[in-house]
Amino acid sequence: MSRPLIATYRLQFREGTGFSEAKDLVPYLKELGASHLYASPVFSASPGSTHGYDVVDYNRFEADLGGDAGFTAMSDALMAADLGLILDFVPNHMGVSQENAWWEDVLRWGRESRYAQTFDISWDEEKILIPTLGSPYGEALRSGALEVVYDEKRGEVRFTANGYGLPVDPRTLSHVFSFVDHPERDSLVRRFSAAVPADGEELGERFAEHVADPAFLAALKSGIEALNADRDALHAFHEAQAWRLAWWRLAREKLSYRRFFEIADLIGVRQEMRRVFRDSHRTIYQLARERRLDGIRIDHVDGVADPKGYLAELASGFEALRRDVAIHVEKILTGPERLRRSWNIAGTTGYEFITAVAGLYVDGSKEEAMTRAYADFVGTEEDLRAMIADQKRAIFTHNLAGELQVLTETAMQVAANDLETRDFGRDDMSRSIVEVATALPVYRTYCGVAGVPYKDVEVIDETVERAKGTRKVEADEPIAFVGKLLKLAFEDGRDVTGALNFTRRFQQTTGAVMAKAVEDTVFYRYNRLIALNEVGGEPDHYGTSPARFHEEMGIRLDDQPDGLMASSTHDTKRGEDARARLYTLSEAPERWAELVREMADAMKPWRKAMGEAAMGETHVSPDPATEWGFYQSLLGVLPADFDPADAKAREEPEKRLLAFAEKAVREAKRFTSWTAPNEAYESALKGFVSAVLREGETGDLLERFWRQAQPFVVAGALNTLSQTLIKLTAPGVPDIYQGTEFYDLSLVDPDNRRKVDFAARKRAMEEGGTPADVLPQWRDGRVKAKLTAAALKARIKAPTLFTKGRYIPLEVTGEKAEHVVAFARTDEEGRVAVTIAPRMALQLLGESAEQPLPEAKTWGDTAVRLPSHLAGARFECILTGEPVAAGASLKLSEVLARLPVALLLAD
Repeated sequence: MSRPLIATYRLQFREGTGFSEAKDLVPYLKELGASHLYASPVFSASPGSTHGYDVVDYNRFEADLGGDAGFTAMSDALMAADLGLILDFVPNHMGVSQENAWWEDVLRWGRESRYAQTFDISWDEEKILIPTLGSPYGEALRSGALEVVYDEKRGEVRFTANGYGLPVDPRTLSHVFSFVDHPERDSLVRRFSAAVPADGEELGERFAEHVADPAFLAALKSGIEALNADRDALHAFHEAQAWRLAWWRLAREKLSYRRFFEIADLIGVRQEMRRVFRDSHRTIYQLARERRLDGIRIDHVDGVADPKGYLAELASGFEALRRDVAIHVEKILTGPERLRRSWNIAGTTGYEFITAVAGLYVDGSKEEAMTRAYADFVGTEEDLRAMIADQKRAIFTHNLAGELQVLTETAMQVAANDLETRDFGRDDMSRSIVEVATALPVYRTYCGVAGVPYKDVEVIDETVERAKGTRKVEADEPIAFVGKLLKLAFEDGRDVTGALNFTRRFQQTTGAVMAKAVEDTVFYRYNRLIALNEVGGEPDHYGTSPARFHEEMGIRLDDQPDGLMASSTHDTKRGEDARARLYTLSEAPERWAELVREMADAMKPWRKAMGEAAMGETHVSPDPATEWGFYQSLLGVLPADFDPADAKAREEPEKRLLAFAEKAVREAKRFTSWTAPNEAYESALKGFVSAVLREGETGDLLERFWRQAQPFVVAGALNTLSQTLIKLTAPGVPDIYQGTEFYDLSLVDPDNRRKVDFAARKRAMEEGGTPADVLPQWRDGRVKAKLTAAALKARIKAPTLFTKGRYIPLEVTGEKAEHVVAFARTDEEGRVAVTIAPRMALQLLGESAEQPLPEAKTWGDTAVRLPSHLAGARFECILTGEPVAAGASLKLSEVLARLPVALLLAD
């Protein structure tokens, strides 16, 4: 990489942020200390896209962002400021849109299209299923929702369903021309009926010449009108196409193409094919050639058929250009899973870092008390792992039933070839596939044409044994056969091919099963401590010792010293500082439970009965688990300087919490969902949420809640400063999500993509002073920004010290030793950085603290012991600007006298 990776600054394009706005931010990013702008997808996406992950053209910059000219101007500004650019790239899928020329060509020509193999389409199916109808096909046809139109802008005849346009096979236009009263009709029928895809451009030109004649155009429109009036003829025209319109509910159980998760508007792309790869990455390589690209972030790498092969192909292209482009991948590492070194990339985007840091601030010794408090409120003891298993089964058999059907058919075809397995029943096979996916502890395995890694053999074997143990399938043999398929353990070429097809599709599906079941369902159901319900997180891993944290950082240094360290992203369930505040609840579960009970008692009039649920129990809205989680969300979302007496200040949190509450309960899928909304339940829930925020309905309830919650708020701010400093100095590259240099109290997407007040952030950078100087005004968030900027300045002076430099855990002694995590970074040039960060902030600060700074006497004899080769070093605390003389140890009562965290540097 031509520019050292100091820190990335993630910017969300769209929603008012384009290339021009990004260009204007360049001086600010430079002043803050970021080395690279890390851009969300900027290539052309489906019309109206708010995120850009539904790309429709890999080789055209989004016009609404400023197009080619706007991108070039932004790039020029970055290069002039010596800032790099990292692009978020989406290889796995494209948007199903009229603006996607490749997709349009496939719909027009079917399997004869040049792009027929570009997308992951099951050509064994009779038609390409287009599940966009709001009602069953027959009803849509009768109601007039389907019609043929002449598209003036495109200059072609198209089929539409409530405005959703589809191209038609030119060879089928005889259905339309038969209704056209014009002398050229017969010649057009002959010319179009004999067409092949290579004739497409010429056909378009000739048709344009005809419609330029007013008489022909009038006859065409009249013929189209007559066709639309004849439902039988309209249906016949529909049936002649390579595609088939269908009711949207059919999408989950009948597939003709691989989707991204369960989203029918996102179609899988076959990057394993070199022609597809070359066509998709042409502009990416051009940017690298022009030195406009310093890094690339691969979205959902687990979705491509062969991640290792794809990444190797990507890297070799950059090497051929003699360009050093860093490659990061969006990859969730679960449990003991580690990034595969064989991928030879810079690292992940850092979700595992969130999990590692989170454990430091959760009091594991009080887990039982929090579990009991939650169970008492909810009325039952919830088993997280059983809940996850149940939801994985439900997601696979319901939401992804089409994928399951394809996998079952593929497995049955292979099984039929062997006398030992040909008697396996379809139902047993289907359930065996589900059980193996349910028992799989990781998002996917990585077996393929390049081989079966030994790590994956171990995972598969262990998974098969766990699947057998559930006894959901009476016979073990079908489950073992699924394991054999995944390990490609066949000799006959036909069987190997079948196993490869099965394994590829299975591996691309299990990530969706895991994500939809865990992140998008269970994490909205199991609300014990929602700060742990984070992407890549495991809520039952409750608290981490500093020793374990040091081990995790050692792994980061070994596996991905240039990997990104995220704390907030566009996908996180809540902002980093909301989590920091909520971690403190783990330190006082009884106190939190009491506050929740007071709120629940006061809110009883707004809790509505919905009738009977299972087992004759009364069902209410909000249900207890949702209500317990809501109070945590309320605590997490209110600004540190929130004034309950300000009626205007209540409006924004109310609006945001209403949107979040709706999303949360729909994702939970217990009493309502996206596909079957329960209006009565949701209406009652919204009334409940609004009542909490409105003084006219609940009086001083919110004010009382906020006053009693202040110890959590103050301690949360201390956690914020602590985790921010750790992120800026631990092994790796800190990634700053837009605006999070100030407090980030965001809720889940789309709340975390709100417009950022960059003017306030610029003013903070322009002001003088150290983090210690602004700590007294900690509620406005400037202290976090000052800390970020100061630490980044230190990284700029010694970039490799904080990435590849040695990581040394430091021993903490004294009465508050358990409240501190400390480590040193050293490099071969003799530079040293020491990080000291508090933990368990609520217990450290006490009940009445008004600012996130423990009194000096609180630390007592607590000290950080320095190894012999560092003892006696002359340090400077860059966060206070003061020199620090070190002997054999650093006394925290002195080092943390003005600021609760310390970053000490010595040359």
